[in-house]
Amino acid sequence: MALATTDRNTLQLGKREPPPHPAPAVAITPCDPWPRPYYVEGGLRRVAPYHYTYNTYCKQRWRGRELLDIFATEFRDRSREYYKHAIEVGQISVNGEPCVDVRTIVKNGDVISHTLHRHEPPVTAQPIRVINETEDMIVIDKPAGVPVHPAGRYNYNSVVEIMKAERHPTFRALPCNRLDRLTSGVMFIAKTGQEAEKISEKLRGRTVRKEYVARVKGRFEDGEGWNGDPMRGGVVSCEESILQISPILGLNRARASGKPAKTLFRRIAYYPRNTINSTPSEGLPQANRTQENAQPAAPTPGSENDGYSIVHCLPLTGRTHQIRVHLQFLGHPITNDPIYSNRAVFGPSLSKNDSSGNDDAEIIARLATMGKTEVASSLAHDEQMAKVIDQTQQMTATDAARLTDANFKPLNSGTLHAGQLAGSDEKTQYAAYVKAHEDMVVDYNKRKGEKMTGEKCSVCDTPLYSDPGPHELGIYLHALAYADVTEGSWSYRSPAPTWALPPDGMEGPREIGAWEYRGDEFLDIGDERADEKARTKMGERSNRELDS
Repeated sequence: MALATTDRNTLQLGKREPPPHPAPAVAITPCDPWPRPYYVEGGLRRVAPYHYTYNTYCKQRWRGRELLDIFATEFRDRSREYYKHAIEVGQISVNGEPCVDVRTIVKNGDVISHTLHRHEPPVTAQPIRVINETEDMIVIDKPAGVPVHPAGRYNYNSVVEIMKAERHPTFRALPCNRLDRLTSGVMFIAKTGQEAEKISEKLRGRTVRKEYVARVKGRFEDGEGWNGDPMRGGVVSCEESILQISPILGLNRARASGKPAKTLFRRIAYYPRNTINSTPSEGLPQANRTQENAQPAAPTPGSENDGYSIVHCLPLTGRTHQIRVHLQFLGHPITNDPIYSNRAVFGPSLSKNDSSGNDDAEIIARLATMGKTEVASSLAHDEQMAKVIDQTQQMTATDAARLTDANFKPLNSGTLHAGQLAGSDEKTQYAAYVKAHEDMVVDYNKRKGEKMTGEKCSVCDTPLYSDPGPHELGIYLHALAYADVTEGSWSYRSPAPTWALPPDGMEGPREIGAWEYRGDEFLDIGDERADEKARTKMGERSNRELDS
């Protein structure tokens, strides 16, 4: 596709003053498809492939590095061979000019442009529900698995683009708070820049209370102030600092050298494994729903690792993945979290009480394979797979013992030979039963997670991915409520997600009330904004002293 170039100065429309220094040219895609190329299939919102140009200013860590090295190490969507070919054929430009030398050194201020045939991952087809709307603001209930902003492999499959497509080509959705892609719940979307700054300032100033609900592994701690209720617990505080370990993989971990963070938790329900039947998978496409609550046979009686808890969460800081990291550290990760409850990445203990960093390199290496050669796993996924295998094994043993023909040998994989089926309706039924279970296992493996399929796009030769699995379309973490605690002028709350309700046949809370404040829900880890203001005032005072 032909590319046009433009000077960044021409993109400053709406600014009162031109930029102080000329900016380099960039490559732009000469089209912006409208209506957006959405279509719904299998309960997923999909985007037909289209050509697109990424434009990125040189990051500090890119300075002085070779162009191919940057693409091969910073972006995990394509292989090194792909990026090498893209540079050599002119699909990658620097400052608007095609760059065919893979050894080109990138400098400060450079703009790198990459034009490609874009293949977006599908997201849930669930609608973006409006909780409240005024002339200036929309409060929404974000579906799980949909990113807020265009980023990485997602562009049109993002909250801001979906809302634009549903309303008008000129509509600007201005998110005021950020939720992880996999998280659902309350979000503020401003219609004007002034309103966006107003709400964002409140969020930055920590005058807004945020409440979340999560579904976690095992029986969550009883906590301080517990009254002996087997369902409801007291308050548990986690104040582990959080450090970003890998920006490319989006991995964060508890580290003393990280940014201060504090979260309060309270168990509001506990459902033991041997009493659980099944509940719907809120937020997941119908075609990809599985019985996450179904468990393998013969659970360990009385073990507090059995079953799951519904936990009320009150984050007092806003670090990336804060609730997910703190729950993992406490030994109760979100059960379907493809990162922090992934035994293949973190090992059997899932890094409980681990803030050492001794195994960071190994964890990053294992996580990097997820979505490529391996599918992302989770505790819920592991248990569902164990159930499928266990059912197949039980069926094989029971029916094989029931058959009296000594020449009949049931097969656990593949189909039965025609000679084995001849003359026996019972054997035929048994073969069909085995085949049905084998098909179930094969189907489960196909749809359990996203990975490269080995197929390639007929237009651009890009390696294609399978559809994401249920645990990659959303996790059991929901932004339940936001409220202005200083003026008390507004409070917004979404209904409890289905996965937080009692399973069939069980008693438990069907509504999650507001956090019951004890008076100690405050930050005792230091106020960064206050510290920054103090440093600014100190600097201003020093400057005045120097001037005098």
